[in-house]
Amino acid sequence: MNFKEMAEARFSVRSFSDRPIEKEKLDKILEAVRLAPTAKNQQPQKVYVLQSQEALAKMRSLSPCVYGANTVLIFTYSKKEEWNNPLQAGIHSGVEDVSIAATYVMLQAIELGIYTTWCNYFGNDALKAAFALPEDEEVVLFMPLGYKAENSAPSPAHAATKELKDMIRYL
Repeated sequence: MNFKEMAEARFSVRSFSDRPIEKEKLDKILEAVRLAPTAKNQQPQKVYVLQSQEALAKMRSLSPCVYGANTVLIFTYSKKEEWNNPLQAGIHSGVEDVSIAATYVMLQAIELGIYTTWCNYFGNDALKAAFALPEDEEVVLFMPLGYKAENSAPSPAHAATKELKDMIRYL
C-alpha cells in the first residue's frame, strides 16, 4: 500500500470490533512513535497504552469517543523535554512533536489494517488527574485503535475537502 492508498483508506472509526490487536502489530504501531521526527530530536512525546478493563472504563467515563475500542493510546509531552524557541518566548514544540508521532501511528496502523480516531473531546485536566500523569506532562490527544466493526464506515463529511487552491499559497 503506497502513501496515497493509505491516506485514502484511513478514516476515523466510530465503531470498533472487539477483536484484540495482535501484540506484534501493536509493537509495530508503537515503534512508529520512536521513529517520528521531533524538534532537535528531543523526543518529548510520551504514549500511555490503555488495555485493561479498568483503564478503558475510566477513559469511557472521561469521553464518549472511545467507540468500543479495546486499546486506547494517550499522547502527552514533557514540558521539561520539549524544544523552546530561543528567538521568541512562548513558542515550543510539544504539541507539534506529539502530532507528528500520532500521525505516524495512524499511518503505521492503517498499513497493518488497524483503524484509529484522533480524539480531543475530553477534559485535559480531568484525564491527567484520572490517570495520575506526571505534573510536567501535557495531554494532547487520545486515540482509540483497533479493528473496525463490520458496520463501520466513514462519516459523510470524510470525503468533503476544500480545493487545493483554497489551501495553498505561493509567496
